[in-house]
Amino acid sequence: MSHQNSAKVVWKGEGINFTGKVGSGYEFDVGGGSNKIGGSPMEYLLIGLVGCTAVDVVSMLEKQRQNVLGLEVAAVGLRADDYPMVYTDVTVNYLVLGKDIDPRAVERAIELSEEKYCSASAMFKRSGANIIITFEIIEVDE
Repeated sequence: MSHQNSAKVVWKGEGINFTGKVGSGYEFDVGGGSNKIGGSPMEYLLIGLVGCTAVDVVSMLEKQRQNVLGLEVAAVGLRADDYPMVYTDVTVNYLVLGKDIDPRAVERAIELSEEKYCSASAMFKRSGANIIITFEIIEVDE
């Protein structure tokens, strides 16, 4: 069965600034150019990538009973010089905070997200982007 999502933007009437709205009802600013407000559409693609994989990874680590107390996932994308200026390389860094976290569990959760579950990652890879993964675990007290 197919899953359907929806999104739209509405021009704010000045410059190249828009209000974005997704089917779930969330609204945000989308912009471009020198007077932009909000993130650019290409930045939001990176948010989609890190948000998608973060959901997967934290869910899998919790199912493995890892004592995760925090997770940050950051991406830096390098774009082609020529139009359509797609992402050619994306570095994704996972920062896992917790108590007695098993590095193999983290590595496996990231691998499963990247190879099987994260739709956004699959879209980047299908467009030819090279995705580089790094992760770090920081031991913290509860």
